Amino acid sequence: MLAGALPGMLVLLAACSNAATPSETPRPVLVTRAGDSGPAATAYAGEIRAREESALSFRVGGNLIRRDVDVGARVKRGDLLAVLDPGDLRLQAQAAQAQLAAAEAELGRARADQVRYAQLEKQQLVSRSALDAQNAAFRAAEGQARAARANMDVARNQAEYSQLRAPRDGVIASRQAEAGQVVAAGQTVFTLAGDAGREVAIALPEASIRDFSVGQPVLVELWNAPGERLPGKIREIAPAADPQARTYAARIALQGDAANAVELGQSARVYAAGVGRATLTLPLSALQRDANGRSAVWVVDPQTQRVHAVTVRTGAFGEDSVPVLDGLRPDALVVAAGGHLLRENQWVAPVDRENRPLYPNQQKRLTASAK
Repeated sequence: MLAGALPGMLVLLAACSNAATPSETPRPVLVTRAGDSGPAATAYAGEIRAREESALSFRVGGNLIRRDVDVGARVKRGDLLAVLDPGDLRLQAQAAQAQLAAAEAELGRARADQVRYAQLEKQQLVSRSALDAQNAAFRAAEGQARAARANMDVARNQAEYSQLRAPRDGVIASRQAEAGQVVAAGQTVFTLAGDAGREVAIALPEASIRDFSVGQPVLVELWNAPGERLPGKIREIAPAADPQARTYAARIALQGDAANAVELGQSARVYAAGVGRATLTLPLSALQRDANGRSAVWVVDPQTQRVHAVTVRTGAFGEDSVPVLDGLRPDALVVAAGGHLLRENQWVAPVDRENRPLYPNQQKRLTASAK
């Protein structure tokens, strides 16, 4: 008798269990479409530099007795910037001039002897060998006179090298020496930023160097003017990578009036559009972590309106978005917020940013079938 009543009791227990379990309701979620964003626009940090930067130095060494300009001073071509003590250089020039005078006097004596020996040789009063010796002495005196004249020119030039003058119009960008300091020949005293133009110095990564070329258009955004992007183009790219940083130095030339809107040393970002292959972008809030610590997103199935975790490979994070490099279809419907509250195969009600249902008719049909 107990065995015959057992099936009926099981039916009653199953009915009570179904009555006690509430029906599942969809959870509203904000979704976004992972559309194709085209080639990514990558930003590179840079600094405003002069196109022509000259390290100014004396061609001779000496004691720096005067400095006529400061950092930031605007100079014209030929302006006097600094002066070395010219005392020793002037003495060297005087010594060279005295040596030239002695050499020219010796040359005059040798010339007179040559003329006299030539006349005596015609009268057969001296031998031919004596005349040849006098001719050789005259040529030697000529060489000594030329050497002394060249030495005097060098000494005079060195005396003039005691004055450092601006080679072109520009602004003094830096100073590396002070009055009273002894400087060597070739030691940098000033750095002159020429007025020929302004550029942005950046470093391009080794991994994507083939995506860049000279003449490629870019956009430059100054740190103190966010949102305002100036036109520019790549003027040059270093042929070899830096041995330590493994990056390629590049210069971005500013075009038009943009060159007059920047100042030396300003921080800037260079945006290169069309670098790399096409990518998908999602808001940072859509990114989750799966059980293995990998990046994942919740993708909504439009037919069943249930979510499934999809593992993705992402690129470098931006301010509010992240590029998705692999693992996601371009037309996928991704949960943009609240993904940490979801579970696999959960029923959801997708809504847009205006809180409007994406599939209102389908939602009603699925709710009715669930009841």
